[in-house]
Amino acid sequence: MKTVYHKADSRGVANHGWLKSNHTFSFADYHNPERMNFGVLRVINDDFVDPGMGFAKHPHKNMEIISIPLEGKLKHGDDMGNNGIITKGEIQVMSAGKGVVHSEMNGSRDLPVKFLQIWIIPNKMDVAPRYEQKRIDEDVKLNEFQQVLSPNPNEEGVWIHQDAWFNMADFTKGTVKKYSLHLAGNGAYIFVLKGKVKVENQILETRDGFGISQTDYFEIETLENTQLLLMEIPMQLPN
Repeated sequence: MKTVYHKADSRGVANHGWLKSNHTFSFADYHNPERMNFGVLRVINDDFVDPGMGFAKHPHKNMEIISIPLEGKLKHGDDMGNNGIITKGEIQVMSAGKGVVHSEMNGSRDLPVKFLQIWIIPNKMDVAPRYEQKRIDEDVKLNEFQQVLSPNPNEEGVWIHQDAWFNMADFTKGTVKKYSLHLAGNGAYIFVLKGKVKVENQILETRDGFGISQTDYFEIETLENTQLLLMEIPMQLPN
């Protein structure tokens, strides 16, 4: 078993006034050669955007881009013709593929928006760009993993071009849950949205991250009421 611990206050920090962001992995002006990725998990940005502000139109290519709103309204637009608002309880995925131009703005003139933006390196290059948005909070079960992303279009949640599975979880204090990985060679990265858990004797608190690989399963024990995102992803980068 192999693990890596990323304490919340060890992340890269960007403050552009209208945008405040914490980067788990190297991104933009934050470069740390020891924090380039965890397997095919390339980016976890914890973003706070002021009212009426956001990321104007910009291009992406060959990346699976997932956005999970935590608070407020996220306004999306792209050159595929998709336009809309994403709120807490939804998930958005965009396969950039052979190329896409999009914008992500705060959809409110009065309130900030907080969201996670996650980038996954795909297993297929130059695919046709695609967009998907789904509500994921309708079947939430306390103290259970809730799948919100997979490689399969017919499974629960959104899908991407990669052998990855994402789960959201809302656990009460004292819960112990086992997670079994879907595929040999995959690892898992746990990102604590709020609360306190123990994984393999490592204590994780709000906004801490913890990667675990070279194992078939592991257990999570909650020391407080906790919300977390668990991302299972391949550890081998595509050729």
